[in-house]
Amino acid sequence: MDAIQAAALGIIQGITEWLPVSSEGQSILFMIRHINISPEDTISLAIFLHLGTMFAVLMKFREEFLAILNPNSGILRILAVTATCSGITGIPCYLALKHSFNSGEGATLIIGVMLILTGIILSLPSRRSAHRTREEITTKDLIITGLVQGFAILPGISRSGVTITTLLLRNVEQKSALAISFLISVPVVLGAMLLDIGSISEVQPVNILVMLVTSFIAGYITMDVLIRFAERVNFSLFCIALGAITIILAVPGVL
Repeated sequence: MDAIQAAALGIIQGITEWLPVSSEGQSILFMIRHINISPEDTISLAIFLHLGTMFAVLMKFREEFLAILNPNSGILRILAVTATCSGITGIPCYLALKHSFNSGEGATLIIGVMLILTGIILSLPSRRSAHRTREEITTKDLIITGLVQGFAILPGISRSGVTITTLLLRNVEQKSALAISFLISVPVVLGAMLLDIGSISEVQPVNILVMLVTSFIAGYITMDVLIRFAERVNFSLFCIALGAITIILAVPGVL
């Protein structure tokens, strides 16, 4: 991997993290097809890329995270419950993923199927109206959201997509759902990195720095723009179409 490829990975992560199209899936596809990194190693690198966008979230929502110091804010409860429940589903999924991601075609096929599943899930909230605020979030809401978030360790499952969808289905208003989805990403990113950062040691320090800086800058600058853009696009159909294309690309001999 050279510095240009590292920057490209950072930009991909920074932009797609805010869209319900699975930033992890897009990063892995790029690494497999354009950098020739083994499928097993791409998982570790894709997880590591989230560190840059995590810092962007911390910067953007610094007041919310500082509110953790206030026991009456409720932020600590939200983070603790969702992170714990995400570990319940996320760790088994991660272990299963490490054993199944052993070929480029197989990895691409898994991502394509998961993208289609994400698209189907994203179509659900349109059937219900959401009006509850962050202050009205219950522990049951957080448990369900955390359990669902754990499945986002699977490439192709969008963490932001499934968590926002879950909260909307729980009648949480969109603005609050977006904020909560961003906030609860921080502890799970740190947890995922503790599970597997082995392949990072093989990447040159300068490229690690490039990935972090570009993902942070791209993520921070585009955060508000992409949120507004996402409200005007049917990402359900987009994910399904992208997943179908990805599955076709998994067929040997295609491209």
